[in-house]
Amino acid sequence: MGPATLPPIESTEAFLAAYQDSRARLFTAEEQQIAWAASLWPAAHDIRWEALHGYTAVSGKALWTQAAERLHRANA
Repeated sequence: MGPATLPPIESTEAFLAAYQDSRARLFTAEEQQIAWAASLWPAAHDIRWEALHGYTAVSGKALWTQAAERLHRANA
């Protein structure tokens, strides 16, 4: 198993759609925003862990590349 990575925007979008389909209820606008904002947390946590333990920040590139779009979708 390799280091954790942030999935592409399209994969997160597909996951959120499948999750809503499986529970037969769409997210409210607020729930959509929360989901997109929360999608940044694991990558930020991984970067912190990598920095604290002396690893190269593998998660950083994906986070910096995707953060603006994820925050835009979070209305943040």
